Amino acid sequence: KFAHLRLACRTEMKPYYTSKLWWCGITLLGLGELGNFAAYGFAPIALVTPLGCISVIGSAFISVLFLKKTMRAADILGGTLTVTGTYLLVTFVPNVPQELTARQVQNYLVSWPFLVYSILEIIIFCILLYFYKRKAVKHIVVLLMMVALLASLTVIAVKAVASMITLSAKGKMQLTYPVFYIMIVLMATSCAFQVKFLNQAMHLYEVTAVVPINFVFFTTSAIISGVIFYREFQSAALLSVFMFLFGCLLSFLGVFVIARNKKEEHLQIPFIDCGHIPGQKLTGKIQPDSHSSCYGTLNNEDD
Repeated sequence: KFAHLRLACRTEMKPYYTSKLWWCGITLLGLGELGNFAAYGFAPIALVTPLGCISVIGSAFISVLFLKKTMRAADILGGTLTVTGTYLLVTFVPNVPQELTARQVQNYLVSWPFLVYSILEIIIFCILLYFYKRKAVKHIVVLLMMVALLASLTVIAVKAVASMITLSAKGKMQLTYPVFYIMIVLMATSCAFQVKFLNQAMHLYEVTAVVPINFVFFTTSAIISGVIFYREFQSAALLSVFMFLFGCLLSFLGVFVIARNKKEEHLQIPFIDCGHIPGQKLTGKIQPDSHSSCYGTLNNEDD
């Protein structure tokens, strides 16, 4: 976001991908996501994805430490709600086996619940893409819905790849199966298009609007995909499911409270107002009256 704001301040507009600062941010984001990638090999999707709310708390503290923002009561309340929700998530997450073989992944890919889910997802994505491309509808919900639909495929592929790599490292070779490379292609493709649509949303809307909405959409989509593809709640007790969903709700609420009513600095004016030049005092009009007869010409005192 900071890279977009800096580019907007320049008189000569350049694409965001020419900015070293933007690439620095993407690189740091990629390094952070490596931790998520490793986590999917050892824990359920329903646990790893909602824990992304911790990044929102981290962003609030980073803005205080580095951007000199003030800590608000809403930040403390939102952080408390998020931590409470995280505790419930960890406590009541379904306990399912995490060692996924390539044959299991193949069976999940051709199961009828996933096939029905995939068809519905493709139809919804095509409808949203039609409005985005043909009708030029770039509403934040449309953009982030497409990100969430792609994210559901990403987390499925990431978990499959991470699990097969983990098993291979333990001596049970899974990298010779074609499904491993299919999942890598699916993961890379869906991630690339996620970056495209998420970057569009970050460019058009405030971070305080993008972060909570994207978190809710992404988490909900990932949990649904984990339930359908990996059947993570198949044998879970009703109380555990209820408490898990309640923990998700608290985390969502905490993220919205933290992001609510935060004022963003707008740096979209590529010039300095003459009345705000340091050391200068504005004593008269810089721009003449447009309705005057001498507008755009020198005022001749003798005439």
